[in-house]
Amino acid sequence: MTRADPLAVPSASPPPRNLNIANVLTVVRVALVPLVAWLLLLDGGADPVLRLLAFAAFVLAGITDRIDGELARRRNLVTDFGKVADPIADKLLLGTVLVGLSWLGEVPWWITVVILGRELGVTALRFWVIRHGVIPASSGGKLKTVLQLVALGMYLLPLRTWFDGAAEAVARGTAFAVLLAAVVVTVVTGADYVVRAVRLRRSARGGR
Repeated sequence: MTRADPLAVPSASPPPRNLNIANVLTVVRVALVPLVAWLLLLDGGADPVLRLLAFAAFVLAGITDRIDGELARRRNLVTDFGKVADPIADKLLLGTVLVGLSWLGEVPWWITVVILGRELGVTALRFWVIRHGVIPASSGGKLKTVLQLVALGMYLLPLRTWFDGAAEAVARGTAFAVLLAAVVVTVVTGADYVVRAVRLRRSARGGR
C-alpha cells in the first residue's frame, strides 16, 4: 500500500468555468429585464393583469438572484465574471423598473435619479479598479437590493384594483416608506464602495 507523502503539496482544484449554472441564471435575469419593462409599460400601466404578469416576471428575476448566489457559493462556482455580472444584472432589473414607474408617474424622478446615479457610480468604480481586484457585494449592498426589490415589487402590484380610499393610501405609503429606506441604504453603501475602491487601488499600488 502506497502512503501519501505528508510533505507533498496538494494540487489546487481548477478554477470554475464561466459557463456554469450560476452564471447562466444571471444571464437569464438580464433576459427578463425587457419582458418586465414591456409588461409594465404596455397599456400605460393601467391593466391589472399586465401588472400582475410584470410582478411575476420581476419576482422570478429576483428568485434567480437568490439562487445563483447560493449555487455559486455552495458549488464553488464563484467567478470574476459572476462577481461583476451579478450586480450589473441587479442594476439593470431595478433600474429599468424604476425608470418605468417614474415614467408612469408612480415613483418620483428624484428617487430614480439618486438610485441610478449611485448604481452607475458603483459600476464605474468596479471597472476603475478591476485590474487590481474585484469588489464583491457587501452585506449593506445586499440589504439595499432586498429593500429595492420589496419596494418595487409592491409598486408593480395593481393596488388600485385591490384597494380603494384609505386602504390604498396605506398600501402606497408602506411601499413609499420601504423605497425611502432603500434610498438611504443606497446612498450609505455607495459611499462605502468609494472608500473600498480607493483602498483597493492604494493597496495594489503599494504592492508594486
